[in-house]
Amino acid sequence: MGKIKLKDIKIYAYHGCLSEENLIGGEYLVNLSVFSNLKKSSLSDELKDTIDYVSLLDIVKKEMLSPSKLLENVVKRVVDKIFLVFPKINKVSLEVSKLNPPINGNVFSVSVKNKVKRKEMHTN
Repeated sequence: MGKIKLKDIKIYAYHGCLSEENLIGGEYLVNLSVFSNLKKSSLSDELKDTIDYVSLLDIVKKEMLSPSKLLENVVKRVVDKIFLVFPKINKVSLEVSKLNPPINGNVFSVSVKNKVKRKEMHTN
């Protein structure tokens, strides 16, 4: 089992329960790891035999641009889309962090993280 990781994807998006968050938006960091058998691609050296991380990034960006009240909803949408597009992926670990959240305190970020195996996809 191999892992492909996209670390600290910076995205400006419009998630939150406060109306101001939906108007002003904010900065987010996304960390994504996907797990799959990478043996074939390690031998063939062909993009068609692996998980294209450019396509993974496109999924993250598209889903992050669709506003949600809760980060939990964003995480679920991204994970579901990855499993739909990439049947070879067995497990996804995704963390979405809202930087400088509008809460009463000096907090660098708040995050939601989920790890999902393909067989567990419909039970979460």
